[in-house]
Amino acid sequence: MSGAMDKAKGRFKEIAGKITGHERLEAEGKTDQMRGKIRRQVTNARHRAEGIRDSFKHDR
Repeated sequence: MSGAMDKAKGRFKEIAGKITGHERLEAEGKTDQMRGKIRRQVTNARHRAEGIRDSFKHDR
């Protein structure tokens, strides 16, 4: 699942938890949002690293 999907799912869970008063669901939502944010950052870092690697290959 992508980082954006994790964040969206997490936001939905958090809102549902707040509306229903279900603290565990709200906490799961916050966790899913953080997971999505981290996944997006890792993906961005990987893409940057691949770009740097590719730039060295093209210089040769």
